[in-house]
Amino acid sequence: MRSFTYERASSPAQAAGAVGRVQGARFLAGGTNLLDLMKLEIETPTHLVDVQDLGLDKIEKTPDGGLRIGAFVSNTALAADSRIRRDYGVLTRAIVAGASGQLRNKASVAGNLLQRTRCPYFYDTNQPCNKRKPGSGCAAIGGYSRQLGVIGTSDACIATYPGDMAVAMRVLDATVETVDAQGRARAVPIADFHALWGDTPQVETVLRPGELITAVTLPRPIGGTHVYRKVRDRASYAFALVSVAAVVQRDGTGRVAFGGVAPKPWRVEAADALLPQGAKAVTARAFAGARPTADNGFKLPLAERTLAAVLAQAKGALA
Repeated sequence: MRSFTYERASSPAQAAGAVGRVQGARFLAGGTNLLDLMKLEIETPTHLVDVQDLGLDKIEKTPDGGLRIGAFVSNTALAADSRIRRDYGVLTRAIVAGASGQLRNKASVAGNLLQRTRCPYFYDTNQPCNKRKPGSGCAAIGGYSRQLGVIGTSDACIATYPGDMAVAMRVLDATVETVDAQGRARAVPIADFHALWGDTPQVETVLRPGELITAVTLPRPIGGTHVYRKVRDRASYAFALVSVAAVVQRDGTGRVAFGGVAPKPWRVEAADALLPQGAKAVTARAFAGARPTADNGFKLPLAERTLAAVLAQAKGALA
């Protein structure tokens, strides 16, 4: 790990100002992803700004009946909150499906949104990777790509966003709140928060330099049956090959988002309208234009079968 300097921030604006002012600075919250990347020298920040003492660790009601989740609420606290379990069950289920209990105790909401890909070529500094070193090439293209993306990828990168929580937040239409060094607030729909790779896979979100996530807001509950199903190589502590987050209403309508398949939680609203027609119709629309590799083409039928299981589970719950 390379040397770095460190400070503890006393306000969101101060934290944003410090990161914006010092070249190579990064925010430090739970550190469950950042510190691992620093040990491998994939991330080499010159300065860390600790943002754990900013009081952004509460879950509060919003005027319109939703919930505002502070950026540094732990994954464990969020999943266990009675309001989340009652009204946003897909979120609890997604969080519990991710990582281990020890990591969830430390990992923050904001950090979870910002976790970086688990592409093996990104983690191997001996391999070319456009995310680590723009313009160096993508070893995954033509390499071993079983875990990697089938849609939303590009000729520069086929890595996937690895998280579970954000997939559930996408199906719930969450909004990410931020603040910059001047104290200016911004609200970004989670649909727009994560970037597609295009020619700039090193740009993973729409956050501006020094911009700090302060909260995630959930709209008022939408009811229905909430299901999260994650298909992986082993039963725990593994990232998704395919995951499905769904909220299904009694009349068969609803919403669905997929994880493990794209650079961001993958939801196509036009596919939501096809839920009453079944999993085949939904996945055909959601994955139109997919570009699987020889190694990961199985993800397309797997997504269809996983969604079919989710819909059957929802139907049984509603019976």
